[in-house]
Amino acid sequence: MREACRITLVTGLLLASAAIPSAALPPDHPPVASAVALEAPPVLDGEVLQDPTWQSAPVLTEFWQTTPDEGAPASERTEVRVVYTKEALYFGIVCHDSEPSRIVVNESRRDSPLEETDSFRIVLDTYRDRQNGFAFGTNPTGLEYDGQVTSEGEGGGGLGSSLGGFNLNWDGSWEVKARIGEHGWSAEFAIPFRTLRYAAGNPQSWGVNFERTIRRRNETAYWAPLGRQHTLYRLSSAGALDGLHVPSQRTLQVAPYALAQGSRDFESGGGRDGHADAGGELKFGVTPSLTLDLTVNTDFAQVEVDEQQINLDRFNLFYPEKRPFFLENAGFFSVGIPGEAELFFSRRIGLGPEGEVVPILAGARLSGKVGRVNMGALDMQTRGVEGVAPANNFAVARAFHELPNRSGVGLLFANRQATDDGAGSDHNRSFSVDSRWGIGRYMDLAAWAASSRTPGARGSQHAAHASATWNTPSWLLFGKYTDVGAGFDPQVGFLLRSGYRRPEFLVFHTHRFHEGALLEARPHVSYDGYWKPDGFQESGFLHVDNHLEWRGGWELHTGFNVIREGLLEPFEIYPGIVVPPGTYDSVEGQLVGITNKGAPLSLETRLTAGGFFDGSRVSATSTLRGRIGDRFNAYVDWSRNDVSLEAGRFVTNLVRTRLSYSFTTRLYVQALVQYNDRVSNWSTNLRLGWLQTANTGLFLVYNENRDSERGGIGPRDRSVTLKFSRMFELLR
Repeated sequence: MREACRITLVTGLLLASAAIPSAALPPDHPPVASAVALEAPPVLDGEVLQDPTWQSAPVLTEFWQTTPDEGAPASERTEVRVVYTKEALYFGIVCHDSEPSRIVVNESRRDSPLEETDSFRIVLDTYRDRQNGFAFGTNPTGLEYDGQVTSEGEGGGGLGSSLGGFNLNWDGSWEVKARIGEHGWSAEFAIPFRTLRYAAGNPQSWGVNFERTIRRRNETAYWAPLGRQHTLYRLSSAGALDGLHVPSQRTLQVAPYALAQGSRDFESGGGRDGHADAGGELKFGVTPSLTLDLTVNTDFAQVEVDEQQINLDRFNLFYPEKRPFFLENAGFFSVGIPGEAELFFSRRIGLGPEGEVVPILAGARLSGKVGRVNMGALDMQTRGVEGVAPANNFAVARAFHELPNRSGVGLLFANRQATDDGAGSDHNRSFSVDSRWGIGRYMDLAAWAASSRTPGARGSQHAAHASATWNTPSWLLFGKYTDVGAGFDPQVGFLLRSGYRRPEFLVFHTHRFHEGALLEARPHVSYDGYWKPDGFQESGFLHVDNHLEWRGGWELHTGFNVIREGLLEPFEIYPGIVVPPGTYDSVEGQLVGITNKGAPLSLETRLTAGGFFDGSRVSATSTLRGRIGDRFNAYVDWSRNDVSLEAGRFVTNLVRTRLSYSFTTRLYVQALVQYNDRVSNWSTNLRLGWLQTANTGLFLVYNENRDSERGGIGPRDRSVTLKFSRMFELLR
């Protein structure tokens, strides 16, 4: 055994100094970079070292690992240069690699994940508020990856909820080119200033950080050092980009679309139906930091269909938002708990209870910053659909005043008003106040309180939540408490269940090994319980687990769960099989295995077995991923539940197959084929996309559902859509 390492506090991080040469410690303060002004831009071809335009820019070279050797210098040299013109900001990246033949390249389609490929990412805190920003990334093929950061990436935005975090569905207008050479690989980013939002005045200093991933080593390194518990979006620890003289914003963009669609509903016996449509969106920069978006006859035909789910409990299913218009600046409307209690959830607009399309006639959104206040206002009008939903007006307004050290206070108001004749009493309103407080480097407190108003509602219409989190490189501790009244009903939001009190806690320890094949051990224990106001326990879930991760990317998780489910009324879990009222206690064990996801072929499998209500369940889920170079990617996901209860036995199967082939970084074809035996349905979603600026372009979409209930696969419905959209910059 090596003797115990002396622990040294460096930039607020606990680093094992025995594992780091004393001459190569991270800096005591966040680093500072300077941008150089140019009259003419670099040639955007991915070649940095041979382009004389880059030679006048200072070279940033020091990068520090978080994985696998926390606090150590990056294993390979990285060079970053920053220049700008009157029109755009440019980054020249050189990722030296001593073994260029071993560079891992995954997908090349826009916004594909960068975790399992060699990659480079940039985050820009343009307001220098240390909480919000824009992220841009690429891999050695020149993939375009961008997103919007809210609240340092903390929240559920990445899940497609309306809550803050990282919003991958934000699509800006910018370019990147990359190439692989004998030195490794290099990339050039060109980000127009009109794509960004920032305060007025000059000169400016922005927050900035860079992340490089070397996938074969499972290595992640940053220019501004971070603890291993944080990601690139930890903007309060970012470095600075000085020397910027930015132009005044003059943004006016118009993105019209036209589409033609043919469809047929076989179940109703209807004939073929066809129609054409048109509409579009307008984006106007009211101020350098405040944007007005208008939409007319809004359409989302190019968006991928929902992934199917099988529901084995008695609560609502959560489907993430995928529609780009609603996901832009979604973090500005953040209040609530992701996937459980959200005061605003945009899927309520334009979609019926079963996912039916409800036409959106028009809408407007004003969002951005006024001083230190994040603000957003949204108003949308939908058309009524008989038997699905009446015509409605949806409105939400949000303001959040940011304070130093990850803190702030906010207000939100949401309203749904039926607009059909005589529907004046059909409305719902929600109000909330929320706050968060950062204490030191590791502690965060958060709380919110809300109320809804619905004519005829019974029971308390309140909801409240409080949480405390302590997050260090080695320990993650949190405690939460939520209280939701039986009459609370945010109809412009999402509520998993109503009328409960929920305590929750987590103790999570991460132990990093500095030598040997094993990288980390992550033992943890958590508890989550739901009680009715009268003291009846509706659910309880005690989870004890340990994750083992090897340096080669393999993982093994072992754990067990102690579960309580309380039913006050009968619950039909499967057609003809009913679970009677009562309290059910059970124990189950679980085992998870994950191979190296950076390899051309990888497997992730989960097995859970144990008690389930008054019987037992064996649940197995396996995901097989494969790729051929950076062009072809595929995965097959199979989930099976074998349930045996006193009322009967049943088996469910859900299979998803996703295929993707990229002809270029902007021309691709995708297929999502799903089989759900619970509803006897085969569904197919085929999409051909030819992307232009900011995710506009030409899209050909084919959707089909087939019935497999009686052993055949007869069609239920089918549609083909051709859509073209184009963005025009009216002010330059």
